[in-house]
Amino acid sequence: NRASAPEMEDDEDAEERACVLAEAAALKKLATDYMHPEVGVTATDGAAFGRNYFNRASAPETEDTDEAEERALVLAEAAALKKSAVDYMHPEVGVTTTDATVFGR
Repeated sequence: NRASAPEMEDDEDAEERACVLAEAAALKKLATDYMHPEVGVTATDGAAFGRNYFNRASAPETEDTDEAEERALVLAEAAALKKSAVDYMHPEVGVTTTDATVFGR
């Protein structure tokens, strides 16, 4: 217990010091990752690559009849609008009819 002897560290203090240094290193890594987003993220944990069996790309798409009917209606309206737009933009294309009642006297 002389005054010139180097101080000895308890086991508890050594564990606390190691914990604080580990936390500081983790915070430094997080700060570096935040400040440099151009560095990609690497994951080595197997749990990070889990599969979602409900929304995966290879899952068959499901569509109920209401959605199918609505989609068919929207596509038919879009086709009619496209035909009207083409007819409006190209007046040189003549109007043709095959209905006999159009030529009535």
